Amino acid sequence: MPVKTFRPLTPSTRYIAYSDYSDITKAKPERSLVETRKRTGGRNVYGRVTARGIGGGNKQKIRLVDFKRNKHGVEATVKAIEYDPRRTARLALLEYKDGVKTYIIAPSGLQVGAKLMSGPTAPPELGNSLPLRTVPVGLPIHNIEIIPGRGAQMVRTAGGSATVMSCDEGYAQIRLPSGEIRKVNENCYATIGQVGNTEHANLNLGKAGRKRWMGWRPVVRGVAMDPNSHPHGGGEGRSPVGLPGPKTPWGKPALGYKTRTKKPSDKYIVRRRGK
Repeated sequence: MPVKTFRPLTPSTRYIAYSDYSDITKAKPERSLVETRKRTGGRNVYGRVTARGIGGGNKQKIRLVDFKRNKHGVEATVKAIEYDPRRTARLALLEYKDGVKTYIIAPSGLQVGAKLMSGPTAPPELGNSLPLRTVPVGLPIHNIEIIPGRGAQMVRTAGGSATVMSCDEGYAQIRLPSGEIRKVNENCYATIGQVGNTEHANLNLGKAGRKRWMGWRPVVRGVAMDPNSHPHGGGEGRSPVGLPGPKTPWGKPALGYKTRTKKPSDKYIVRRRGK
């Protein structure tokens, strides 16, 4: 997917970098596989803001993606590669032999007309979904389950891929894109290949307005607020934070403070990221 740039005839086109969408083969989604997205504006049922900086944006439809791939042994044909406004990866529209249509995350290199399959007997080929115990060591994978049967939860973003390092004693050791090495049940399913749209990291929105189209509103700096609204607020003129270290709006340390403590899943982490 090449990245498209423009001559700087306006301030916004000076830095903007779009996708040319040459990999998209179908403009409109499958009507049976979309739902209307209800906007919250970052507010809960009481009308209170629980997620700052959310609001506005263009209307979007939610694509119903099949992360379980539980039609084992039934061959499916790739009918189209589609755009999803709510995720970085592309979607592939599959049609099974019995007429059922589903969406999956499109791996890099998947072409329209390809035949895919899932299940323990599926060959380890691009786009096929199979248990970790049958995945060859060193092969790139994505859409990885954490709990068998729950559906894929890890490695779903554009350009992401993990690697099976070993499989022993009922668990597979997987190197995740962050560098973390984690043990996952060998009966969990994963999809062969790297997630497509690998050039997504090279895109540039180019202007603040395009961020607003995506539903993001500006977030004000803490030092510009009053002391009731943020720990960094108050003071005459431009003043320093006045604290031993920066804090979040809720008073928690913003740097060097561990937010993950004593989680039951720690025993499955062989090596933490960044170590």
